This record gives sequence, structure tokens and C-alpha cells, in this order.
Amino acid sequence: MKKSLLTSIIALGVFGITNTEFGVVGILPQISKHFQVSVSQTGMLVSLFALIIAISGPFMTLLFSGINRKKILAGILVIFVISNVLSAFAPNYTVLLLLRLLPAFFHPVYFSVAFAAAASSVPEEQRATAVAKVFTGLTVGMVLGVPITSFIGDQFSLEAAFLFSAVINAIAFAGILKWIPSMPVEEKLSYGNQLKVLVKPQLWLNIAAASFILAALYAVYSYFAEYLTAVTSMNGKMISIMLILFGASGVIGNLQAAKLLGKSVVKTILFYPILLGIIYLLIFIAGSHTIPMILIIMAWGAVFTGGLIVSQTWITSEASEAPEFSNSLFVSFANLGVTIGTTLGGWFLSRIGTHQIIWSGLLFLTLAFMCIGMKIKLFDAKRIEGHY
Repeated sequence: MKKSLLTSIIALGVFGITNTEFGVVGILPQISKHFQVSVSQTGMLVSLFALIIAISGPFMTLLFSGINRKKILAGILVIFVISNVLSAFAPNYTVLLLLRLLPAFFHPVYFSVAFAAAASSVPEEQRATAVAKVFTGLTVGMVLGVPITSFIGDQFSLEAAFLFSAVINAIAFAGILKWIPSMPVEEKLSYGNQLKVLVKPQLWLNIAAASFILAALYAVYSYFAEYLTAVTSMNGKMISIMLILFGASGVIGNLQAAKLLGKSVVKTILFYPILLGIIYLLIFIAGSHTIPMILIIMAWGAVFTGGLIVSQTWITSEASEAPEFSNSLFVSFANLGVTIGTTLGGWFLSRIGTHQIIWSGLLFLTLAFMCIGMKIKLFDAKRIEGHY
């Protein structure tokens, strides 16, 4: 089969799973009203989901290592289909919460296997591009999943919103069964051999840098709508358009980042915090002007999504001997970074004002740059001129 079809089907599964995680954000008010619980309680549907991913990711991936990748991908999608169908008809909030938490344990396994399967399906020089295509499913799920799910919930019903995610996952499941070939693990690594990568100090510097990059991304992006409302004075309809623009430019940026990584991983990761830092400074300076902000948002979306594959490649490049386990480390620490970034960004917003959240992002970028610089100086100085 064509490699592009393989990555497209896997990416569709990524979209379905991402929509299950983030799409619920758009229907939290409806859930609150339907089950007669507070908005803060419904927020647990998102926060506990992310927390389970962060904590369980590497362990769950280890547990399923060695199993045929096609079976893992298909099996996890079945779990997400069942979870979404049952969520649509949950009798109370407690049952809904439990139905959300079960698939969260399998979320990082799908992502880890998906990235590894996409990378292994192509020659080494094309791996970043293949993984970028899978990341497209994540980008679309994050940016479009929320407004689409919200629209379905508003126009039809809460049940229909959950069933939308179920249908997407079911289509991806059917695609994997029909078009994805069997992908047995040719050489099963022992748990010990996979865990051995954790003793590498350079890996932990890469993990720290990636975590800080994700924190920098979400310290600001989490308050995208609030910033455009309070600082740029945009209305709800305009903000929705900006979200779509942000996502569309993100798809392009994702593929461009893959090309740069194919030329040099080290140079790309080194310049990434600088580029995002420039974007943040432009937002701070021109945030109150509509036309400049529209242009900045286009650039911001491209740089934002590029940061996902840049961070993933930076971690996995230091543990290529255990690809699925290293991908699970990325998924877990990315979620940890999101949690930390969102928390500090919220603190800046509540304590010193919406306009100042930019500085929380710049703080994390500074920490990321320090970790990257330390890693390069200690371990990669001789390789920076090469293609690593």
C-alpha cells in the first residue's frame, strides 16, 4: 500500500482520539447543565484525562510493547468508540467521568505506536515528514475539534456531540482493518532494555527542553480567546475565524518544521525558541491592533504546531533504540508541560493582567533554550555542523 495512505489513516485515528480529549471543551457548559454539576467539576473531564496520560503513558506503552502494531492501533480505537457511545447515554456525571478516564490510559499508547509506525514505514530521511503527517491529525483535532463538537452540541444534542467522536474513531478503525498491513514487532525489546534509555543524562536534558517548549506554547495559547477578547477587542465570531486561521497555518508549519528537521535536528531545535520568542514579542507589542494581530496569528499558528514535532523529534532522537517508549515519554512530558504552562499562564493572567501572559511563555522559552544550549555544549558540539 502507499505509505501516504498508511500515515493518513493513522492520522485520522489521531484526530479521533484528540477530539475525544479536547472536543469536550466545547460542550462543558451543556454537560454542566445536563448533569446539574458546576463548571469546575466538568473541567475534571479535561484535567483528569491529561493527568492520566502524563502519569501512565510510559508504563502503558511498555506493557503493550511487542504486540503487533496494527492490533494495538485497531484495539485502542475500538475502546474509544465504545467509550464515546456509552458517554452519549451516561445516566449521571460520575459514570460519564469514569467512561472518560478509561480510554485516557490508552491514549498515549496509540500516539506512541502511531509515531513509531509512521517513522518505520519510510526511509530514515523521510521519517520527520511521515511523523509530521500524523501530527496533522493532532493539529486538526486540537484546533477544529472544539468548534465542531460545540456546533454539533448546540445544533443537535449533547448525545450527538459524543457520537461524532465515536463515528470518527470507527471510520479510522475500519480504515486500519482494511488498509493497514500487519505490523509485527520484529525484535521485541525487554522492559529492561527500554528502561535503560532513562539513565542517559542527555535524554533528560532533551525531555526538560521539550517540556518547557510545550509549557511555553500553552502558557499563551490556552488563553487565546481571552487575549483576543481583552487585548485585541475581537468578538466571538472573529475569534472563531482566528482559531480556524491559526489551525490552517499550523498544518503548513508542521510540514515545514519536518523539512527543517530532515536537514538538521540540532539547528532546528536551537533556533525554535528564538523564533517563537520573536512571535511572542510581536504579540505583546501589536496585540491591541487587529490587522497586525491577524498576520501575527498566521505566523503564530505555523510556529506553534511546528513546536510539537520539533519537541517530539528532540526527545526520540536521543532514544532511537526504543522508539515506542521514547514516544511515550514525549506524550507524557508534553502533557506535563501543557499542565504547567496553562497553570503559570493563568497565574500571570489573574495576578498581573491578560496582556502579561506573554511573559510566562517567554520565561519557559528561556528555560528551554538553556536546556538545549547545555545539551549541545555537553553532547552535540561536534555534531552541530552535520545533519543530526
